[in-house]
Amino acid sequence: MESLTSRMQAVQSPIIPVVGELIKNSPGTISLGQGVVYYNPPPEAREFLPKFFVEPTNNLYKSVEGIPPLLTALAGKLQAFNNIEINGENCIVVTAGSNMGFMNAILAITNPGDEIILNTPYYFNHEMAIAMAGCRAVLVATDENYQLRPETTAKAITSKTRAVVTISPNNPTGVVYSEAALRQVNQICGDRGIYHISDEAYEYFTYNGVKHVSPGAFGNSSKYTISLFSLSKAYGFASWRIGYMVIPKHLFVAVKKVQDTILICPPVISQYAALGALQAKAEYLQSNIGAIAQVRQLVLDSLNRLQGLYSITPANGAFYFFLKVNTQMDAFELVKRLIQEHKVAVIPGTTFGMDDGCYLRVAYGALQKETAKEGIERLVQGLETIVRS
Repeated sequence: MESLTSRMQAVQSPIIPVVGELIKNSPGTISLGQGVVYYNPPPEAREFLPKFFVEPTNNLYKSVEGIPPLLTALAGKLQAFNNIEINGENCIVVTAGSNMGFMNAILAITNPGDEIILNTPYYFNHEMAIAMAGCRAVLVATDENYQLRPETTAKAITSKTRAVVTISPNNPTGVVYSEAALRQVNQICGDRGIYHISDEAYEYFTYNGVKHVSPGAFGNSSKYTISLFSLSKAYGFASWRIGYMVIPKHLFVAVKKVQDTILICPPVISQYAALGALQAKAEYLQSNIGAIAQVRQLVLDSLNRLQGLYSITPANGAFYFFLKVNTQMDAFELVKRLIQEHKVAVIPGTTFGMDDGCYLRVAYGALQKETAKEGIERLVQGLETIVRS
């Protein structure tokens, strides 16, 4: 049968499985690649599961937007942590992870050929979703510290622009955008009649006293702000596939059409687990994120030994550092050599839209201290050996 062409040919291949195959072929490799946490969901998540099994009708389809108890719990969390009030102008939709929330949003607000503004470096799944929808990602470079440049963003808006996307705390840089810049971007979107899509999957992961800010809490922003959240990171829920989005009420019908077609309803058993997770004591997040903060400092101290080999921007969020390596080597070739010769894996910056140099994303959330120490030592030694040779 002849090979058929489709829109997927224009979409980049997901990098995580590609690097995963390299790791598989190099046993003993320590991964500083995938963005997950080392810890498990809180016991409350497991303890809530019997409630799912008690009700036989839970095996049937449930509401497209999520089960009512979870929607109520999320509304309380949004009010308490994000200062976002659920009112007549907005609503919550539970999704199978925040990636699905992003795809829902893009399909709901665009027509083929429309434009979505991404700040570089971007999150690769965002760029992929935009391409899948037949739209065009318009790239706006952040400044030398990977902070937003609102004036440049405003200049990039055209008659085809439908949204500006921000990610804070950021993947892949770990940078937390300033409240002032987020307010500027949000105001620009309101003034120009476009949407502000705010990805806040790493909302709990901030360090050194830095606070997370949700654009959906800004005055009068609920009519055009789409906020994306996830349990995958903070609650160790990666495979449970539960996220949620806060959307303007006027998008509810469109988003329900998308979600009903692709998913019908979020996995109900996972929604029960999420309901339990949200009841976890504050110590659960504090202790686990505190442990990641210690690993973060260990990684930073080790990387500081590579003076002259790379540059790194201070990052007070998520669990990533984004290195610019002082070499002419292709980033993916460097990643392959680090895996094959030094048994440590990172992600090439090209997949985040950075092709003007050799960039690497280093993820440190998945490892406990001793493993992280060994992994970062391998990375430091590998870069010293490969780049200096």
